Amino acid sequence: MFYAIIGTLIGVVVGLLLPITYSPTYALYVSVAILACLDSVFGGVRANLEDKFDVKIFISGFFGNAILAAFLAYIGDRLGVPLYYAAIFTFGGRLFENFATIRRLLLFRTKQKQ
Repeated sequence: MFYAIIGTLIGVVVGLLLPITYSPTYALYVSVAILACLDSVFGGVRANLEDKFDVKIFISGFFGNAILAAFLAYIGDRLGVPLYYAAIFTFGGRLFENFATIRRLLLFRTKQKQ
């Protein structure tokens, strides 16, 4: 867990310091891909707290979800149908579900220590 926090902090610092920008045209694709990645991160934290974490599953889910979400947004954009809503509802719902489970697990562990 310590390494995950350090890695996240390093990623945030690098992201803030590097002057990398992207075209506003890609804002929809990037935002949906970031949502999918956040879902994977929260799922990885949850799996770690449940002692079920597997690096291969995490990496494949992280990149697979991001690519799938961006692809859905792209196809929907080409067809004129907002398919990115499917990714938003799915990954957003799972994000909140994973957060709720993480919160419960941490509260349960804190309660056990007392």
